[in-house]
Formats: sequence, structure tokens, C-alpha cells
Amino acid sequence: MLKMGDRQKQLLKLLRGNKAGLSVDELSKGLEITRNAVRQHLTSLEAEGLVEAGNMRPSGGGRPQQLYVLTEKGKESFPRQYSWLAQLVVASVQREEGTENMGKRLNDIGVGVAQQIRMQYPNLTTHKEKVEKLAEVMDQLGYNARNVSQPGGESMIEADNCVFHRMAIKDTEICHLDRGLMETFTDSKIEHDECMATGGNLCRFKFTPKKD
Repeated sequence: MLKMGDRQKQLLKLLRGNKAGLSVDELSKGLEITRNAVRQHLTSLEAEGLVEAGNMRPSGGGRPQQLYVLTEKGKESFPRQYSWLAQLVVASVQREEGTENMGKRLNDIGVGVAQQIRMQYPNLTTHKEKVEKLAEVMDQLGYNARNVSQPGGESMIEADNCVFHRMAIKDTEICHLDRGLMETFTDSKIEHDECMATGGNLCRFKFTPKKD
């Protein structure tokens, strides 16, 4: 089993944020190392089944560039702090409620989680502060989340390491848990603008403050 160094972890993280893949030149620039060093890391990661050659990118009259992408094993190599717990929760809900009520029940669970977490941050007052803190909380839980709100624009959070990814591919009802958590934590209405489980490059959530 490969014991990854910091560079290899950074390489995987770059690929995680670029679903279409990256070339050796792009990885070299992103990591600030030589192309030969990139190739050595790719060889090790390919041998472990974490990275594979993707599509060829046409290069304006020159030689096409080989792109490299994460395998499913590579995607699952990132920490997902409570995906195991969610699996237990979903199984319990299915037994008790049946699949027809699962979305509502998971939303209710997300609401409860948000209420517990919000108690740790009693001084959050503005909508902006709540969204920023939620991004931090989600990042700590393993989502690799970031606040990408634009000055004077919509409040947004992007995440490229959905902790429920494998489960959500099978059933997007699991996303109701996230929705309940985010809406309650930020007192917002949530628009799930892009979703990894349905082919998106990342999960993007837009937040609109609820009117009193």
C-alpha cells in the first residue's frame, strides 16, 4: 500500500477539483514541481489504482495532451467524517419509515443536527456570518467546503468531497439531510445548484435568507 506524501495528496486534491482531468503541465504548474516529478507521482498513484489516464485534449495544432483523472478509489480516498454514521441513519430510517417518507425524515434529522451545532456558535447574527461558519463546519466534517459568496451577491458554498457521495449516487434522497442542516443553520432557503451525485463537478449551494 502506498504511503502518500504531501505532494501526492496535493496532486489528488487538484484532480478532485477538476473532474475533466488535468495534464502533466497543469499539474506541474499547480504543484510547482517539475514535469518529471509529476510523472513519477502519477506512476505511483496509477499503480495504487487512485489515478488513471482520461481523455486526450486537442492542443491547437500541437500534440494532444493526456489528461489524468481520479478513479472511484481515488475519490473515496479523501476523509468523509460521518458517511459511516449516515449509512446507519439511512438504514434505520428505511426500516422505520419506509422509502416513501425517507426524504422528509432525513431533512428532520438534518434540522436536529443543525440545531445542536448552532448552539456552539451563539454569537452568529448576520446571514453572512452564518454561511461563513457553516462552510467552516462542513469543511471540518470532510466536505472540502468553501464559502464563495460574491461581494454584494448571492451567498454560496461549494464542496467537492461530498461525504455521502456513494450513497447519493444510489439515492439522492440522502441530500435532504444536508438540506435540512444547511437551511436551519443559516436560516435560509437552499438551492442545490450543482450536485456531484448527478454528474456535477462539485456540489454548489445557494443561500437566500428566509423572510420573517
